[in-house]
Amino acid sequence: MKEKILITGITGFVGSHLAEYILSLKDKDIEIHGIRRWRSPVENIEHIMNKIKLHYCELLDFKSTFEAMNKIKPDIIFHLAAQSFVSTSFNAPINTIETNACGTINLLEAIRYSKIDPIVHVCSSSEVYGQVKKEEVPIKETQPFRPASPYGVSKIAEDMAAYQYFISYGIKTIRTRMFTHTGPRRGEVFVCSSFARQIALIEKGLQKPILHVGNLNSVRTFCDVRDTTRAYWLLVHKCPPGEVYNIGGGTTVTVKKMLDILLSMTEEKIKIKEEPYLLRPSDVTLQIPDISKFQKKTKWKPKIPLETTLGDLLNYWRKKYSGHS
Repeated sequence: MKEKILITGITGFVGSHLAEYILSLKDKDIEIHGIRRWRSPVENIEHIMNKIKLHYCELLDFKSTFEAMNKIKPDIIFHLAAQSFVSTSFNAPINTIETNACGTINLLEAIRYSKIDPIVHVCSSSEVYGQVKKEEVPIKETQPFRPASPYGVSKIAEDMAAYQYFISYGIKTIRTRMFTHTGPRRGEVFVCSSFARQIALIEKGLQKPILHVGNLNSVRTFCDVRDTTRAYWLLVHKCPPGEVYNIGGGTTVTVKKMLDILLSMTEEKIKIKEEPYLLRPSDVTLQIPDISKFQKKTKWKPKIPLETTLGDLLNYWRKKYSGHS
């Protein structure tokens, strides 16, 4: 029997990389399913469309979610679908909470009523911890929640709903609180990708040699998305349901240092301009994870250096604009 894997958010950044990674496991007898909304772009998965099965589903609509669960009957679910941009959550707080909290509850209810028994990875976020004090890093899973954005609030609700459905109904949820991760195909609104895209545009003469930035003083621990997907696969095979795990990379730097690495990869002379519209009403400026709990269970370690990640991301955007002149 083939193992049926369902990825919500398969058309997105992490979802597309996860599908790619699972397909690379030649010794596994698996079948990959993904759910997408009718308007979801498929650019990230065009190259693997013939190797996966897509189903139309809107997680905020219980009927379509229930029907998808009943039809697919997955053995493992990676629940990655979300409104994932922190800044947008300040402008659209209700939509963010509906998508992330209510969408997750709909999925869990659909699992419950369809009487299937999958392992369910629910992707929470390090944003649940909010702004921590210097003496509280590295951040453990026991760190109190102090969300600094509606996104953080939505992820607390998603995280706790997953725990409650495990306690109340025995649904085999495992939660992750992933710290900053990036790589090729990252959306252009996210910090590393925004910088890399602007550099690519400047190199092509499509943007003046001015790079627009927000807060460069934030400290982040960066992880490559391809290390992230490897971690997620180990999670559902090595970690017990009902638990929560921090996952993060091995390189901790300021956002400014990350930008300096990107700028060292171009010959362009670029000015930096801080833009008020890129600053959040409240920000999380210290994000360093303690991932020892996850490592103890899985022996996972991040392998890809930040320089490689950023170089691949920059080349992704260069390729995007290679036809422009």
